[in-house]
Amino acid sequence: MRMICLVLAAGLFYACNCEKSNKSDFPEEYIGTWQLISSDYYGKDSVKSNMVDGQEMIKIITPTHFAFFLHDLYQGKDSSNVAYMSGGGTVTFEGNKYTEHLDFCTAREWETHSFHFNLELRGDTLIQQGVEELEELGLGDENLLLIEKYIRVRE
Repeated sequence: MRMICLVLAAGLFYACNCEKSNKSDFPEEYIGTWQLISSDYYGKDSVKSNMVDGQEMIKIITPTHFAFFLHDLYQGKDSSNVAYMSGGGTVTFEGNKYTEHLDFCTAREWETHSFHFNLELRGDTLIQQGVEELEELGLGDENLLLIEKYIRVRE
């Protein structure tokens, strides 16, 4: 009986260490809370800012999950038509390839989609860029390069 308990304990210890080592593959420098400072879509012949005056957005990144929260600064009492939007899900990271798997979103048509980005860190600025496949989401017939810049939120 004692040997069975030792084997089970060793197996549990090994399983916990394996899971922990996978999480540690995520670069620590990207973990934290980030405030969006610019968001631009690049099309064939145009550049369009995705930023709206009077709105702010933060993103929280952990080794396993992400979440974003966008709200207007006027609590829905202006013409921006976006009082609140949020979403989140799991993340994977390989090399500099960062993928967000959107499991929850107030824009329900975006749920279950994955978004692939390259990440770059310049000082306290996180640069995230990737192609959004808008046709797949039913939002247009052109895939657009999205470049977002975030600044780290300090406590």
